[in-house]
Amino acid sequence: MAVISIIVPCYNEEASLPFFLPEIKKVADHMSAAYSVNLDILFINDGSKDNTLAVLRDAAAHDSRVRYLSFSRNFGKEAAMYAGFQNCVGDYAAVMDADMQDPPSLLPQMYEILQTGEYDSVATRRVTRKGEPPIRSFFARSFYKLINKISDADIVDGARDFRLMTRQMVDAILSLCEYNRFSKGIFGWVGFRTKWLPYENIERVAGESKWSFWKLFLYSLEGITAFSTAPLAIASIMGVILCFIAFLFICVILVKTLAFGDPVGGWPSTMCVILFLGGIQLFCIGILGQYLAKTYLETKHRPIYIIQETNEILTRKE
Repeated sequence: MAVISIIVPCYNEEASLPFFLPEIKKVADHMSAAYSVNLDILFINDGSKDNTLAVLRDAAAHDSRVRYLSFSRNFGKEAAMYAGFQNCVGDYAAVMDADMQDPPSLLPQMYEILQTGEYDSVATRRVTRKGEPPIRSFFARSFYKLINKISDADIVDGARDFRLMTRQMVDAILSLCEYNRFSKGIFGWVGFRTKWLPYENIERVAGESKWSFWKLFLYSLEGITAFSTAPLAIASIMGVILCFIAFLFICVILVKTLAFGDPVGGWPSTMCVILFLGGIQLFCIGILGQYLAKTYLETKHRPIYIIQETNEILTRKE
């Protein structure tokens, strides 16, 4: 009998889990009867500060299909997904959120598509951003357009982390053991045939989003630096352009001085130019610093996550 591992990262989802657990168990019962498929439900408690862990303990005690891993602190959703991939046991693996924005009811349809043999992954994408602030939607769409132009990662606009994958694709993702992770880019980078399922945006059933505009901005920078060296090229091109402009200014000043005897003046304008060039230099140094920081973190070889508690023996080592 085939097994599907459902990986559910959780951070302060105490209010959402009472809605999610009955729904995912309902889907598990349906798929067991209709497709002879068992669901292995693996929750990753990412250092929650509320009673999420207590809810997961209770769920695991009452249902053998439920497992959980609890981190020693908050390591982030990327680390939680990686831990799920490392410790899932299914022939297939799905990633989804506990806030019900990823409808569990789509899982049977996703499984049916994989059974055709035409695809290795079935992923979801939002066709609307209903309930999201317009400014946030604008920057999100701009990010998808930018990263697809400057990188070789195939990231679809509105793509969610919610997807069902074959074991082969999961193993390919695990082969990328980098510390600085951007899963949306990794899913596209490893390739494989992906079927996209569009659906209307669904708001959270409870609680608040953990992704502020600032966190999303930093996450977008993570994606750009992880899958593109274009910023480094931009810094180099800006340096060449500014050197060319400076050379033109020197020529103009020499001609004015030699031909017209015009003294070199304009202290305020000179200061503006100096400050402008200084700002450009700091900006370029900042770009270099981002890539250097990523390299520094990779060379430390620190674990991506640390498990403090689990309800059973781990299947794999982190």
